[in-house]
Amino acid sequence: MKIQERTGAGNNRSAAPVQPTMGERLPSPPRERKPALAALAVLLILVGALGATMLVLRAGDRVEVVKVTADVQAGQPVGDNVESVLVADDAGINYVRWSQVDTLKKLKAKSTIYKGTLVIGEMFGTEASLQSGKAVVGLSLKEGQYPEGIEVGDLVAAYQVGTTGSSNSDDDTGTGAAGSGNTPIVSDARIKSVPATKSDTTISSTNKRYTVTVDESDAAALARAAAANQVALVKVSGN
Repeated sequence: MKIQERTGAGNNRSAAPVQPTMGERLPSPPRERKPALAALAVLLILVGALGATMLVLRAGDRVEVVKVTADVQAGQPVGDNVESVLVADDAGINYVRWSQVDTLKKLKAKSTIYKGTLVIGEMFGTEASLQSGKAVVGLSLKEGQYPEGIEVGDLVAAYQVGTTGSSNSDDDTGTGAAGSGNTPIVSDARIKSVPATKSDTTISSTNKRYTVTVDESDAAALARAAAANQVALVKVSGN
């Protein structure tokens, strides 16, 4: 009887539930995943990276254009007074690209272009445009009637010189008429063209051809004096 009771007691102990040991973690429920939010985060990262790349590319988008290195007067080509510079590309500005510089040199400035100007296509044409109220007068001058070294764009005064018997003079100095004596015919004529070489002649081997831009109100008097070969040029300040 005692043996059977012990055996039964042992059976009862083995059937008792097993308790978890100290430090053992209980299993946690699985987390709920949100794939839509993850996809949105990835998309935002890609958009940001693309935007930064575009900004870098735009900042480096440069074109090589023409800049003048000296004043270019109306009616004159740029010649060799040009250099290339890099600027930000802008479809709204008609820059003259450096690759077009040879074509540019065949054209003439429509008006005065100052040193340091970035050239745009509208500044040049096959012929220069004359400002309103201005006129161009041609002169054929002998040695002594013009100063050596005058260049296109220089400011000159035109004086009348002559001999006795001219229609605009009272004595052999040409005094007594407008533009004679100490009063110039034109005080601020602008040289438009000069002889290309020392052999550039008009009437004779000693006459040189110059053209000047003057106010229309002065053109007639200057043209009359030029036709009578009674004009002398003097370079004045303001150049």
